[in-house]
Amino acid sequence: MSGKGSSPRGEHRSNALWGTGNRGGDSRSNALWGKGGRGLVTALCAVLVVAAPLAAGAHKTGNQEIKFGSSTYIDSILLAKAKTNPNELVKVIIQSDEGAGRASKAFEYADHSEPSQNDDGEKLNRTLTLVGAVAVDLKAAKMHHLARIPGLTVTYDARVKLSSLPTSKQVWPTASGVRPLWGNQPAAGQKVPSIAIIDSGIEKNRADFDMGARVIAEKVITTLVPNSSGDGRGHGTFVAGIAAGSAVDYAGAAPQANIVSVDVMDDSGMARTSDVIAGAEWVYQNRQSLNIKVANFSLHSTMPSNFINDPLDKAVEKLWYGGITVVVAAGNYGRADGLPSGVPYAPGNDPFVITVGALDLDGKVGVGQHEAPTWSAYGYTKDGFRKPELAAAGRYMIGPVPTTSTLARDKASNIVSSGYIRLSGTSFAAPIVAGAAAQLLIKHPDWTPDQIKGALMQRTRYVPEATRGEAGVGEINAARSILLTSPPNPNTSLNRFVKADALLGTKTFDGSAWYTAAKASASWDSVSWSDASWSDVSWSDASWSDVSWSDVLAAADVSWEDAAEAEVSAPDGDYLMTPEEEAAALADPTLNPDATSATATTSSP
Repeated sequence: MSGKGSSPRGEHRSNALWGTGNRGGDSRSNALWGKGGRGLVTALCAVLVVAAPLAAGAHKTGNQEIKFGSSTYIDSILLAKAKTNPNELVKVIIQSDEGAGRASKAFEYADHSEPSQNDDGEKLNRTLTLVGAVAVDLKAAKMHHLARIPGLTVTYDARVKLSSLPTSKQVWPTASGVRPLWGNQPAAGQKVPSIAIIDSGIEKNRADFDMGARVIAEKVITTLVPNSSGDGRGHGTFVAGIAAGSAVDYAGAAPQANIVSVDVMDDSGMARTSDVIAGAEWVYQNRQSLNIKVANFSLHSTMPSNFINDPLDKAVEKLWYGGITVVVAAGNYGRADGLPSGVPYAPGNDPFVITVGALDLDGKVGVGQHEAPTWSAYGYTKDGFRKPELAAAGRYMIGPVPTTSTLARDKASNIVSSGYIRLSGTSFAAPIVAGAAAQLLIKHPDWTPDQIKGALMQRTRYVPEATRGEAGVGEINAARSILLTSPPNPNTSLNRFVKADALLGTKTFDGSAWYTAAKASASWDSVSWSDASWSDVSWSDASWSDVSWSDVLAAADVSWEDAAEAEVSAPDGDYLMTPEEEAAALADPTLNPDATSATATTSSP
């Protein structure tokens, strides 16, 4: 395949492939989605909130009296669990200003606050006299009882990890520019962002997720059966591992991020579109309490649609307008002959979100040897937008999988070690970008989804072996994107059609107005690309005469994961890095700007 050069800067283009705006939108027709570190534990434990003081009072426990009144401190993660998983047993440390004895009495009060629940595993594990505390197992819901008692500090009894950076022997963390960001930490007073994985669930109690400490909430949405507890399919665990895993030698893109699991799929990897939309609604409703800043959808609909009518597109746009950067897989239905397949399925067809294509790195960090597999979908949507926006590694990826999952059973020949499997698909390119978005938000917590999208697009690496459009504007390079201070907004033109929805109290997209404008003029989104200063990006005009303005097809309420089912055999090579290759890559200023200076330029063909 031959590469395409960049368009001249300073050129004015009427571009209907990429909007350029802030946020916006609402109105669609069908939908279906498929599916597809290491936490800074001490930082999590330090993030405390002040519980509201309650009315004064007292309670007798044993021969001591517990007084109520002034405020106390409860770890924000524990408060989130109290809301989302109230019956979950959590390990906590209760400190008291009056010593370990009073901390123990506070536990007894909380433990006996619901007499019918005394046999559910709640227990005192250890007295910590040195710090005036006790370590206990307690239902998350009981945090509200502890909040009534003055002088307490209640934190997670989190697992302690060695103070070393995450590790990975795979090539993709270096090629995508996330490896230099693994030590990235929030500024004082800022929280670590959470990534919502809308998929088949997550097997959380494993080293990849700090034995569950970073999986701060779980919600089962799917109405299909069978649906095993945790992750019966295995796809969600793999996706979460790529986005935010932390196991030794298997670190994901953002191993310090928190994770929220939203199970919308059954054990075969299928979901009802209505379940996926319900999952998106749950994420929207809990975005503030759980600090959800990124949502990953490694799945797609099975019916083509126009984005102004599709309810799944409408759902992901609501997340986008609500401050959540939505990352979706392009899909694995590319044509064997390499010609454009188009991207007609929700939510990958939505112009607001970040749609991600897959690349085969061929075991090399250098972008000159990277190419897009033929199965990675690309081309125009039914509404004339070019997708994907960018690309990331997606072939022969290694990640975590439950040993009892159907994915591990169906692809037994791909198991590389106990609990880890090699898979290919755009499902696994998307979470790289989702993790990269979380890294950018740690550094720039005030950036909007539009700015995250602009920063990731502007600093991509040109992929010379990709046919125009196959890799979008290029391969992600998070280490360069994070250096931007004022990223361009690729959704500017679309945002003028976003309006307030007084009935729902949210924002919505005026599909009728956009449709009228787009049909009347191919230059509805005319914009000066020189103003955006896109680097190493080739923009082309949309051929609006080729756009089908036909009515949308009837929705089919089903969706599938975006795994590349045809690729089950292992590659010839291991696709792993030697220490020498890793050192050389980290010394390359195009992949690690800290190797020289923050003014290093992006690589060009």
